[in-house]
Amino acid sequence: MCNLYRMTSPADAVAKLFSAMPAVGANFASEVYPKYTGLVIAEGAVRTMTWGFPRHAVSKKTGKALKPTATNNARDDKLRGNPMWRDSFRDRRCLIPVTAWAEAEGEAGRMTRTWYSLPGGEPFIVAGIWTPTIEWGDAYSMVMVPGSEQMSDVHDRMPTILPSEDRARWTDGTPDEAFSLLRTWELPLVVDRTDVPWIQRSAPATSKPPILL
Repeated sequence: MCNLYRMTSPADAVAKLFSAMPAVGANFASEVYPKYTGLVIAEGAVRTMTWGFPRHAVSKKTGKALKPTATNNARDDKLRGNPMWRDSFRDRRCLIPVTAWAEAEGEAGRMTRTWYSLPGGEPFIVAGIWTPTIEWGDAYSMVMVPGSEQMSDVHDRMPTILPSEDRARWTDGTPDEAFSLLRTWELPLVVDRTDVPWIQRSAPATSKPPILL
């Protein structure tokens, strides 16, 4: 599942590229981690939201509530039945602009980051859903489908990449129409295997990713 992705185009360029209303003062990180602010296109406008729906739990030792964790990936086969996703899939579908997403590759304890993108380097659109939250304001999650053959040696799930002709149907179509678009991307991917350790997924407070406007 995706727990890190890049969005390296500024918000006004995203608005122009995907014919959306531009955002005013949209601050977001070029590398997005769970609970980070990312760009989405919702209700025809570019907006910033927190990546991940809040999930609550209590401590097994004390019984006290723990800080919520971010559930940032929604499986396609859980969208209609899971209460966390059901209403958002029905009523609040969005588009997530992405430049590349990362997966952990290698043996446990020595995993590195492998990046996947589309040929040409332009941002592409991933299917998403969003919800208002008390904890973080509006929050979004990526919708995942079975992984393609090209990435089968790394992970069995991947983000739902939407071609241009399917984007309006994803956001504005009926739930049945939207569900029919949840397909594995079978066209070529650009694969960038790096030596960067996956365990650095939490950016140090003194070295945050650059902010794009």
